[in-house]
Amino acid sequence: MIEIFNLNITVYDLFNNKSHSFHLTILDLDQPNTFLSLEMGSSYNYYRMFGCFNRKFKIREREPPPDVRNAFFRYTGKANQMNADQLFRYLVEVQGEEECTIKDAEQIIQNVASRRHHLIRRLNHSLELDDFFFYLFQDDLNGAIKSQVHHDMTAPLQHYFIYTGHNSYLTGNQLSSDCSEIPIVKALERGVRGIELDLWPNSGKDNIHVLHGRTLTTPVPLLKCLKAIRDHAFVKSPYPVIITLEDHLTPDLQAKVAEMVIQIFGEMLYYPQSECLDEFPSPEELKNRIILSTKPPKEYLESKNQRDTSPVGKDSFREDLLKKEKSEIGAEDHDTDERSDSDQEDEDGDTSTSNDQQSSQPEAPKYKSLIAVHAGKAKHGLKRALREESNKVSRLSLSEQEVVRAAEYYGTDLVRFTQKNILRVYPKGTRVTSSNFKPMTGWMHGAQMVAFNMQGYGKSLWMMHGMFRSNGSCGYVKKPQFLMDKGPNNEVFDPKVKLSVKKTLQKILQVRVYMGDGWRLDFSHTHFDAYSPPDFYTKLYLVGVPADSRKKKTRILEDDWCPVWDEEFNFPLTVPELALLRIEVREYDMSEKDDFGGQTCLPVSELRTGIRSVPLYDKKGHKMKSVRLLMRFQFL
Repeated sequence: MIEIFNLNITVYDLFNNKSHSFHLTILDLDQPNTFLSLEMGSSYNYYRMFGCFNRKFKIREREPPPDVRNAFFRYTGKANQMNADQLFRYLVEVQGEEECTIKDAEQIIQNVASRRHHLIRRLNHSLELDDFFFYLFQDDLNGAIKSQVHHDMTAPLQHYFIYTGHNSYLTGNQLSSDCSEIPIVKALERGVRGIELDLWPNSGKDNIHVLHGRTLTTPVPLLKCLKAIRDHAFVKSPYPVIITLEDHLTPDLQAKVAEMVIQIFGEMLYYPQSECLDEFPSPEELKNRIILSTKPPKEYLESKNQRDTSPVGKDSFREDLLKKEKSEIGAEDHDTDERSDSDQEDEDGDTSTSNDQQSSQPEAPKYKSLIAVHAGKAKHGLKRALREESNKVSRLSLSEQEVVRAAEYYGTDLVRFTQKNILRVYPKGTRVTSSNFKPMTGWMHGAQMVAFNMQGYGKSLWMMHGMFRSNGSCGYVKKPQFLMDKGPNNEVFDPKVKLSVKKTLQKILQVRVYMGDGWRLDFSHTHFDAYSPPDFYTKLYLVGVPADSRKKKTRILEDDWCPVWDEEFNFPLTVPELALLRIEVREYDMSEKDDFGGQTCLPVSELRTGIRSVPLYDKKGHKMKSVRLLMRFQFL
C-alpha cells in the first residue's frame, strides 16, 4: 500500500519581500515508482508605502497565450499530449522548418523532458501543453534567427560586410582610458573580425607601443596585443581576422614589427606572393588565417609614384587637394573635416617623423611584403579615387562625415567602388566618449568595414550587434546581390531611388508581440518601481533604407512582471536584405525617464517564421540571463 502525504507550505522570502505558497505531495519513497511533486501556488510582492504599511501584489504566473494553446490542440487533435509526429508537423507547417525531421522533433521532446522533469521518469515521449509552452520560450531550441553559417563563403572578401572594430585596444574613452589587450580579446570572442592597432615608437624609440596617439591614453606593448589575437582569433569564428595597422613607425621599427608578426603568427599569417592582389581571396580560402592591412612603407610609395610627385611642398600640395575636393563636392563640405583622428593621419600620410629622417633610413622590405590588403588614399580627391579604374584591389578609409558627403554627391560611385575594393568607415575624432554613428549609410553603399568602438554604447552599437547576428555570428555577412550587380550600361544600385514594395512573397513583415517574462528572476522587486510592480511596454523599430524605416509600440501594462500584450504590427519592406528589427522594452515612469528593460536587434533577412523566443540584452549588449519575449514573425 502506497502512503501519500499532502502538505501546504507558505515560505516568506525576507530578502526579496515575497511570499511563495507551495503544495507538496510525497509518495512513500520505499515504493519503486514513487516521486516527489512540488507545485507553486500564488506568489506575492510586498511594497513598502510611506514607511508605514505594505502593498500586496499577486505575481501572475506565465500562461500560454491563445495562439499557443490553439496551435497545441490543433496538432494534437484536442488531446492533452503532443507526440513527435505531431510536433514535427507543427515545426514544418507553422514554424516553416522545412528541413526538420522526425528525429529533430524527438530530440526536442527529450531536451524539454530533461530540463523540466529531471526528477521524474517520463513514461511516454510526448509534450503536455506546459511542456510545449516551455519549449517555445527556449531561445536555444526555438530562437528567432538561424544559428549556423549558411551564406556562400567562397566569394572574394569585398562581397561581405565584415565585423570591424575601431581603436580595438581602448578600454574606455578615446582621450584618457587605458590601452589593453583585454578589449581585443572581448571583441574577438564576440565575433569581431577586424581589429585596429595604432603603432607608435616607445619613449626610447627602440620598441613599439599600441596607443591612441597624442592623447593621455596609457600604452600597451604590441607584443601583448599580437599574442592576444593569436590566442583568441578563432574562438568564436574560423573566418579570417584582418588587423588594420595605423603605422607611425620608422623603417627600423617596421622591420621589428615584421619579425614579431612572423614569429607570433607563423603559418597563421596570410600574405600574397606578389606586391598587390589582383583579386581578394574568399573567407573560405582564408579560414584560420590572419591578414595585415595598412599603407605600404613610405619609401615604397614614394619610389613607385615618383612620376606623380609635385614640385611644391607637401603641405601646400595637401591644401591644394583639399580645396579641389571641396570645390568638387560643394559648399556643404566646409564644416566637418576632422583632422584630429589618427585614422585621418593614416590616410594622409605619417606625420610622426620628418621627410629627412625617413629618407635617411633603410626600407623595410619584409614588412612591406606582409601587407595583404593595401590601404590607399584619396590623393587626387575623393571623386577621382572612387572612379579610377585599377587592376589591383585596395582599401580606402573614410570618416563617417566623408561617407555621408560622398553618399550625397557620389552615391553610385561608392557602390561601384565597393564592388571591387574594400571601403572602411571610421568614427569622427570628436567622439571622445567612444560613441558610434549610424552604420546604415555605409552598408547601403556597400562599405564592408564599418568600424565601431566596441567598448562604446548606444543604439548604433546595438544595430551593429544585430547585423552580425546574421550568418551564425561568424563575423562575415554576404552583401545583398543587388549591391554587387551591374546593369548593361554599368549602372548600379542607387540607395536614393525609392523602390516599390518587393514583388515577392516577402512584401510585409508581420510581427506579433505576445508576452515577456524573466525580469522577476533577473531584477529585485523594487528595481523598476519602489512602490509597485513594473509597467512594461515594447517599442519596435524597423531600421533600413529610408523608405522602410518605421517605429511602433505596444500599450503599457501596469503592475505586471509577466506582461501579455498580444499585439500585432505590420512593416512594409522595399529592401528587406538591409533591414534590421530593433526591439526595446521600457518600463513606464510618469515622473522620470522610462526605465530600460532590455533590447535586441534582429536582421530581418535571417528571421525564422512562426512563434519564437527572443532573448533580450542589456545596454552593453550582454545577454540577460532570464529575460525573453515570445513573438511571432510572418512574411505576407
